[in-house]
Amino acid sequence: MLFVNPRSGGGKAARVALAERARERGIETIVLDPDSMLEVLVAEAVAGGADALGIAGGDGSLAVVAAAARAHALPFVCIPAGTRNHFALDIGVDRSDLLGALDAFTDAVECRIDVAEVNGRLFLNNVSLGIYGDAVQRPGYRDAKLRTLLETAHAVFGPSRGASRLHIVDDLGRNHDEPAVVLVSNNPYALDRPLVTGSRPTLTSGRLGILVLDPPGDPRRGPGRAWTATSVEIRAPEPLSGGIDGEAVELDPPLELVIRPAALRVRISSRHPGVSPSGLLVS
Repeated sequence: MLFVNPRSGGGKAARVALAERARERGIETIVLDPDSMLEVLVAEAVAGGADALGIAGGDGSLAVVAAAARAHALPFVCIPAGTRNHFALDIGVDRSDLLGALDAFTDAVECRIDVAEVNGRLFLNNVSLGIYGDAVQRPGYRDAKLRTLLETAHAVFGPSRGASRLHIVDDLGRNHDEPAVVLVSNNPYALDRPLVTGSRPTLTSGRLGILVLDPPGDPRRGPGRAWTATSVEIRAPEPLSGGIDGEAVELDPPLELVIRPAALRVRISSRHPGVSPSGLLVS
């Protein structure tokens, strides 16, 4: 079963007639409309005997389908029809080959990857709090991400903005109070490889990546640090605005974030790389 969001990525799926090409290959396909309840449709597909679940859409919708695939031990297929296709990049799907990605249903390489959870909710990429978390709450985020992020940073660091009041303890037992940014990812990003920053070398390390950036201009504090762990807790005195895989959310603290190693079966076209750009450098 393939679910297609024809509006994702500025209409990428519609431009290549993805739903039609999928049906020609014998893949049962549902095209979503603005009123579709994806969770309900996925549950119905599982109850109807689907033997694989795929989604052509943005990163935010992938986790809904992946969660069902994990719960029912079904393989998951990612078709890169979103704007950034962050997850597709890191599992090694060729983001320029939308139709070729359909081969994952028929001519595929299957592997198991980690997923992560925040308070029981599955995520594939990351949970962001602070500047980035505030940015994804703004209406203009998707159309002008960089400008919105800079505007939010100015508001966060400006004299009229209060502290974030987050509290996190790193792997060395050091407190990070009121950080500007916290990013917790399903496996760490390649922070030491400038040419491929923004991708993860592997999704099978069994570790969360945790990045904390402190507000600038305070001589008593460093710029922050990055580390890995199998779990992390974030505390705050009130609900937090953040982002889960780029989708704006409100989260109730404390936040318990954990890694679930090898929890998801993933199928990738045998013609696609099967590894991220930073993973290719490692290998």
